[in-house]
Amino acid sequence: MSENTTTFVKRLLMPVGQQKSARKVWSIDLESVWIPFFTATNTEGCSAISPDALGCPLRLGYAKDGSVRFSQSGKPVIRVAKELSDNVRIVRENFTATLISHTEAVQAEMPTEYEAMQMSSVKAGKAIAKVDGENLAKANALRLEAMAESVETPAVPAERELVTA
Repeated sequence: MSENTTTFVKRLLMPVGQQKSARKVWSIDLESVWIPFFTATNTEGCSAISPDALGCPLRLGYAKDGSVRFSQSGKPVIRVAKELSDNVRIVRENFTATLISHTEAVQAEMPTEYEAMQMSSVKAGKAIAKVDGENLAKANALRLEAMAESVETPAVPAERELVTA
């Protein structure tokens, strides 16, 4: 495994702190990550995303008849420019392929260590899953008991006093 790959993976796993959120594409901020990234790749000549897609990445959604689309809540539908969302999809697919490739490389270069790590993880996970299962069973029993009690003792309306006129 190359040192560059190891450094890249270590950087992926380091926390960078909480950042304010805005519109996300693939759970990554559009304005502070994707737009600057694609501007950089255009600058390098690695991509050719149109300036209008980078300049106005959020677009009003339209129905097939050309009318503006609205959501169930009455808000206008806002979409990410197709060119940007297509490029994000390509990055996502390539990123996934890179993760799989890295996993396969580690499995090939360190099969014993990988297997030991995997078995250790499974063993540690079983204990947590057991406790969660027990807690869920208890919570469901309490919930069913409370539901049964509420059915057994229906709320009786207070008797009205008869008033003569």
